[in-house]
Amino acid sequence: PRHVSPVAFWQFGRAARCWSTDCSMAGDDSKQGMESLMWGAVYGGGIIIMLGLYGVIQERIMSEPYGTEFFRASVFLVLCNRLVAIVYALGMILAKREELANKAPLWKYLVIAFSNVAATWCQYEALKYVSFPVQMLGKSFKMMPVMIWSIIISGKKYGFKDWAIALGVTWGVTQFLLTGETKAKHADKGSSVYGLLLLLCFLACDGFTSTFQEKLFKEHKTSKYNQMLYVNSGSAVVSAGSLFASGSALQAMGFCGDHPDFVMHAGTLSAAAVSGQFFIYSLVKDNGALALAATMNLRQVLSILTSYILYSHPISLLQVLGLVLVFAALFYKTYHGYAKPNQKGAKSDTSGAKPQPLGKAGDTKEDAEPVEIEMRQTQMVSASPTRRQP
Repeated sequence: PRHVSPVAFWQFGRAARCWSTDCSMAGDDSKQGMESLMWGAVYGGGIIIMLGLYGVIQERIMSEPYGTEFFRASVFLVLCNRLVAIVYALGMILAKREELANKAPLWKYLVIAFSNVAATWCQYEALKYVSFPVQMLGKSFKMMPVMIWSIIISGKKYGFKDWAIALGVTWGVTQFLLTGETKAKHADKGSSVYGLLLLLCFLACDGFTSTFQEKLFKEHKTSKYNQMLYVNSGSAVVSAGSLFASGSALQAMGFCGDHPDFVMHAGTLSAAAVSGQFFIYSLVKDNGALALAATMNLRQVLSILTSYILYSHPISLLQVLGLVLVFAALFYKTYHGYAKPNQKGAKSDTSGAKPQPLGKAGDTKEDAEPVEIEMRQTQMVSASPTRRQP
C-alpha cells in the first residue's frame, strides 16, 4: 500500500476539527439570531402597547371631561412623570452599580430641564385645542427644526436624502393640517390655531433639548441613566416650582380628590411611560437603534388609527394622503438606515443611526415625553463605535 505521511493525517484531522467548529459556531449564531429576533419582537410589542396606552390615556386626560370638569394643570402631569422616571433611573443606577455623582455640570442639566418642561407642557396643553393625531404628526414635523439646531449647535452636515426625507415629512404634515379638521373634539371653533402655536413652541423647545442632550453625551461621556436621573430631577424641580408659582398645586390636588378615576389615569400614564422606557432600552441594546426607529414608526401609525377609532375624529381624503406621505418618508428613512451599512460596510457613523428625532421614530427616542427623551439618549449611546450593528 502507498505510504501516507503523518503530516497528511495531521492536516486532515485539523481540517475536520475546523469544519466541526465552524458548523458548531454557525449553529450557535443561527440560534442566537433567532433568539434575538424573538426577544426583539417581544420588546417591540411592549413598546407599541405601552406607548399606545400612554397616548390613549394622555388624550383621555387632556381632551375629555371628568364629569363636567376638564383637567387644566398640565404641569402636574409633567411632575408626576418626572418623579416616576427619577425612581426608575435611581433603581437602574443602583442595580448597575453606577456612580451617583453628576458627570456634567449641573447648569447644563438645568438648561435641558427647562427646555424639557416647556416642551412637555406645550405638548399637553396642545391637546386641549387640537386632536391627538395632529399632535402626533406635529412631532414628526420637528425633523427640520432639529436638523437646523444640529447645524447651529454641533456643526452637523446633512446630505440630499436627509433633506428630501425631511421635506417629504414636512409636506405631508402641512397637507394634513390644511386640508381637514384639526381641533380637539371639545375645543371651541378656531382654537386650533392656538393649539398649533403650542405645537410650534413644542418643536422649538424639543429640538433644542434633543440636540443639547446629544452634545452632553459626546462632551461628558455621561451614562444614559446618570443623565436620565439628573435631567428628570431638574425637570421635577422646575415643574414643581411652576406648579406652586402658578397657584395650580391646590387645584390639582383638589381635582385628584374629586375625581379618583383621574388619579388612576395619571398613575397609569406614568407607569406606561416607565414601562416604555424599559422596553426601549432593551430593544436598542439587543437589536439596535434602527430596529427602534422602525418600531416607533409603526407605533405612530397604530396610535393615530386607535385615536381615530376611539374618539371618532373626522378625516378627509387629502388628510389620508398626507398621512401616507409622512409615513412613507419615515419608513424609507428606516429602510435606508438598514440598507446603507450593507452597501458600504458596517460603520458606526451612518446617517441611519444618527440620533435625529422623527417624532417617535428617529430619536431617540427620535421628544419631550419622558419616554421619548430617554429613547433619544439610548440611541445616542447605541450610535457609539462599540454598538453592535443590527
